[in-house]
Amino acid sequence: MASEDLTDRKIAILAADGVEQAELTEPRKAVEEAGATTELLSIAEGEIQGMESDINKADTFPVDKLVGDASVDDYAGLIVPGGVANPDNLRADEDAVQFVKDFFATGKPVGTICHGPWILVEADVARGRTVTSYPSIRTDLRNAGAEVVDEEVVVDEGLVTSRNPDDLPAFCAKIVEEFAEGKHQVADAGATAS
Repeated sequence: MASEDLTDRKIAILAADGVEQAELTEPRKAVEEAGATTELLSIAEGEIQGMESDINKADTFPVDKLVGDASVDDYAGLIVPGGVANPDNLRADEDAVQFVKDFFATGKPVGTICHGPWILVEADVARGRTVTSYPSIRTDLRNAGAEVVDEEVVVDEGLVTSRNPDDLPAFCAKIVEEFAEGKHQVADAGATAS
C-alpha cells in the first residue's frame, strides 16, 4: 500500500539495556518490511541486553550509534521500546533526553510503548498530549501534564503510544502509518521544523 511506504526513510530506535525484546524487534520488523532502514541508538557502545517479561535475559543487539552522536535531521521517525529498565536508563542520560526533546521539536512522528513513554516525562514533551502506557507509569505521565487513557493504541499529532506487548500488532501498524505520513505541526512556539 502506497500510504505505508517507508522506502528511503531512516528510523531511529532508541534503547538501552533492559529493553523488552519484542517491543524492539516487532516494530523494527514492521518498519523495515515497509521499506525503511533502522539504526539502533543507545547510551553506550557495543550491545544492549534484551529481556523477556523484564526478568528473563533474551538476545543482545548491536548498537549502531551513540545517541549523543546522532542527529535528529537524519531520521524520519523515532521508536522508543519499553521494558522497565530500558526507559529508566534512557531518562537518566542527558543525551537521550535531549534527543527526544529535539525530535519532538521537529514535529516528526514518534512511537513508544509500555514503559517507553517514561522518557516523555523526563524530556517534558508529554504535557498536553493524549497517551497510553503501562499502568505503573500513568501517574507520572498525568503529573507531567498528559491526558492518559487505557486504549490499545493512541495517536496524538504523530505521537503513537501503546500499553504492552499484547498491543504490538496495533502499535506496529499505526507507527508505519504515522511514519509514512511524516511531520506534524509543531505546537510549541519557538520549536522549529527542519
